[in-house]
Amino acid sequence: MLSIIQAAGWPIWPLILCSIVGLALVIERLISLRTPRILPPRLVDEVMAVSRTSLPSGDVVDKLAENSVLGQVLAAGMAAVIAEPRITERLLRERFEVAGRAAAHQLERYLNALGTIAAAAPLMGLFGTVVGMIEIFGSQSPTGASNPALLAHGISVALYNTAFGLMIAIPALMFYRYFRGLVDRHLLQLEQAAERMVPHLMRFAVRTPPAHK
Repeated sequence: MLSIIQAAGWPIWPLILCSIVGLALVIERLISLRTPRILPPRLVDEVMAVSRTSLPSGDVVDKLAENSVLGQVLAAGMAAVIAEPRITERLLRERFEVAGRAAAHQLERYLNALGTIAAAAPLMGLFGTVVGMIEIFGSQSPTGASNPALLAHGISVALYNTAFGLMIAIPALMFYRYFRGLVDRHLLQLEQAAERMVPHLMRFAVRTPPAHK
């Protein structure tokens, strides 16, 4: 491996850095986007069962928010009804939407960085190719003779950097698309859970009597 790095020249170092960062991001997202951490099974059913007759206390709602991303969304709706007993359905849906946007931001963390690595790695490999070509032409002497060692090194720089850039970009792009699909699926399930909770929570909202004329 060390011989390959030496043959690829200094342009390989930014690519190595990208590969390390990209691998760290992939591992972090694989752990953070696991379904049990985002959408614990039966959590919605358990919350609806606990709040069948009355809303839980604020401490229980706070613990629910610490449970998972789904818990944060459900807790936002419950906290809204507790804080404003006369809340309307439209306002409750808005609170769920705000919580959903916060959840989306949390789920999409680092995805832009991974996408940037997937897009930039081939360009960095191309830069290494250009550097290698410059060294190849630099190996030519004014008399037309060439230095075989410099020529071989230039070819190595050009080929190794191109290959390494693609080796980074292809897996990074595949994981980026996989994570994007996973996030979209999680967000859809969060939205469906919020839709289930709206009529359930509206049972505890105090109806404002119509104004008498």
